[in-house]
Amino acid sequence: MKKTGLLNVALSRVVAGLGHGDILVIGDAGLPVPPGVELIDLAVTPGVPDFASVLQAVLEEMQVERHVLAEQMLEVAPPALAQVQGLQGQLGVRELLSHQAFKELCRQAKAVVRTGECKPYSNIALVAGVTF
Repeated sequence: MKKTGLLNVALSRVVAGLGHGDILVIGDAGLPVPPGVELIDLAVTPGVPDFASVLQAVLEEMQVERHVLAEQMLEVAPPALAQVQGLQGQLGVRELLSHQAFKELCRQAKAVVRTGECKPYSNIALVAGVTF
């Protein structure tokens, strides 16, 4: 059994398999997952697990080059935005897209991680970097 880090088998496998430029999306409970994109469904009940906890756990194991948010996240300012702002140093350069364009970007993701977060626009696309 793993002693530390991600304990979810599917999430750990996906993060370990990411290459430079690959995309991992962490989304709220309502984010649609495009056909053909792997869904890692962590949602248990509304709010469990929350967006911030999942993002923090992923960032402990994933090297991120840049991240993408929907513009609406900045307008609506769900609690997840404060968490993203606080982790800016680990997230690299920020890119903003419309929510529709963000959903289109999800088609390119290696996986979408569904959380139990129920605050609208609590979604982020993480673009993998390299550690060397």
